[in-house]
Amino acid sequence: MLEVDRVTKRYGDKLAVDGVSFAARPGRILGLLGPNGAGKTSILRMVTNITKPDAGAIQLDGAPVDRKSQAVIGYMPEERGLYRRMKVHDQLVYLARLKGIDRAEARRSATHWLDALEVGDWRNQPARELSRGMQQKIQFAIALVHSPRLVILDEPFSGLDPINSALMEQVIRDRKAAGATIIFASHRMEQVEELCDDICLVASGKVLISGELAAIKLAQGRNTVALEFAGRDAFLDSLVAAGNVELLKRDAGRAEMRMLNGYSAQAVLDAAQRATESIYRYSANFPSLRDIFLTAVSNANAATEAATPAPPASNSVQGKPMAQTS
Repeated sequence: MLEVDRVTKRYGDKLAVDGVSFAARPGRILGLLGPNGAGKTSILRMVTNITKPDAGAIQLDGAPVDRKSQAVIGYMPEERGLYRRMKVHDQLVYLARLKGIDRAEARRSATHWLDALEVGDWRNQPARELSRGMQQKIQFAIALVHSPRLVILDEPFSGLDPINSALMEQVIRDRKAAGATIIFASHRMEQVEELCDDICLVASGKVLISGELAAIKLAQGRNTVALEFAGRDAFLDSLVAAGNVELLKRDAGRAEMRMLNGYSAQAVLDAAQRATESIYRYSANFPSLRDIFLTAVSNANAATEAATPAPPASNSVQGKPMAQTS
């Protein structure tokens, strides 16, 4: 159980993390989301005890996170950190030994994870000879080689093709089933939505949304409609012009839209039935994680702009400086 309680972090005058709180539980995957510069990496570095919070507390299984905690944490950072000239298998063994694993177990575990991730044939190659995707899988193996209770993955699918992404996704699910606590930081909303049980969305160092993903979606309601139909689609223009919907996708005989101003999914269906020849598919859906993300960040940005005082008017007329009087 990881508990982050009102954590704050500054870098000079920059407030990177502002009173962030969330919990990550065993046997579950927490998606840590946010736009670039939101504070995600700063949070992860404090959780792994690479840096210290200026205020607040971070506890793992009820004890404060410290240097000893690193032995039970597996961290895959977004930036690569491999020893370029060192052989792959030797690298895993060395880093497992730093986590307190004895040599025989370290060698066995290194071999297991290299084989599980289908990179065993490169075990005696130096890291610099591997492709970007292969290096990504090696860093994933490093995060798992010491059987950590807390696994932290920062953009783990970067540079991977769909086949290797699917392989890593299955490993992540296996670690979850084994009872590990997993934090997954990513910009790839579709993978977060597929993998994560819980989410914590941060922007400008603050938590905007936190909790169980299914409950968050349920609270938003079924606010999107997908249609497939035969016939003219002019009714869509009428719905948009009336301010009833926002079109998300529009193709020949297909449309996906978000309801606005309390307009109902049933009203969309009624309009489609009156205007089209046939309806092949109709579904009222909960918002996607991408929509939740965009809406929350947009609202937060708008609130920040509204609260920011306007700059003082410049001392000029029609763009020309006014003459100064003594």
